Amino acid sequence: MTSVSTEPEHGHPPSTLYTTDSVPAGARRAYWREALSRTFTAVDIVVRDDVYSGTIRTARLGRLHAVTVECDSLGAVRTPRLISRDSTENVIVRLQGKGVARLEQDGRDAYLQAGEIVFYDMTRAHRMDFPERHQTKSLLLPRRLLGLEESDLRRITATPIRTDTALGALASPFLSGLVDTAGSYPPHVGERLAHNAVNLLAALAQEQLGRETLDTPGADRAVLLRMQAFIVRHLADPDLTPEVIARAHHISVRYVHKLFQQENITVGRWIRRRRLEECRRELARPEAARRTVAAVARRWGFTSPAHFSRVFQAAYGMSPRAWRDVGDDGHGLGTSGRAGVST
Repeated sequence: MTSVSTEPEHGHPPSTLYTTDSVPAGARRAYWREALSRTFTAVDIVVRDDVYSGTIRTARLGRLHAVTVECDSLGAVRTPRLISRDSTENVIVRLQGKGVARLEQDGRDAYLQAGEIVFYDMTRAHRMDFPERHQTKSLLLPRRLLGLEESDLRRITATPIRTDTALGALASPFLSGLVDTAGSYPPHVGERLAHNAVNLLAALAQEQLGRETLDTPGADRAVLLRMQAFIVRHLADPDLTPEVIARAHHISVRYVHKLFQQENITVGRWIRRRRLEECRRELARPEAARRTVAAVARRWGFTSPAHFSRVFQAAYGMSPRAWRDVGDDGHGLGTSGRAGVST
């Protein structure tokens, strides 16, 4: 079984790629079965083309695994026999990225369109069918993290979360972006995002059970989570403001401030922390010696080099130039264990 594993820089979690590109046609079915089993758990598959094509990308995000699968049409079944041989305690939350799918579990059939989300439980039998080339994006998490009773978990499996629901409209783009970027965050940011993602998934589960509305703390957490992901994607924009964030999420500026205040931080300080973390990480790379400190600061949204130097010194106890110079000698201050940002 051949896969490509990469260890991203500065302590990021490893990612894995499985692809049929270099596998002989006659061996692809066995290869793909093994790739799916290593990624999710043991399944029996049916492929409908000898020239089968597919890729799987995985990355860690805290306690979660993020997985993107893109492949030709496929049928897969997890039977009681396979469960007895290969047990797991994971729940999978899957977003249908492209194409359509059918999932059977707990006596229900879910027919999924692009953008829709579904839960399913790997400890029980299920069947999936993808009649055309498709893409899925999934988060794998230990079922205990959702905090659901067994009977409640059985009620929400194979029940699509549509994009025309309030939380579904929030969760679909966030889940897609989170899976896409899971391998790119420093470990402490990944842990924080994983924690918030679990809260969002728990809110989705409670909505499926009829216990949550958008006026609940769980829904507040979902909105905050989506805003934080938006900020991370737009850190380089010097005009990133609460007003911009509010417009992008169709909410009031007051509500933006309220949600961040619940985290005991202002919007501006949260943005500055993330920018400083990215600058610190970039300045510790060997290639940073070829860039000016001001250029790195501008890349991450700081418009004033003098202001950037002051806040960097306050956060990390040394100037950005000193951080870069020490990082360039190969010791990597980015992993030195210094205290976190105190801005």
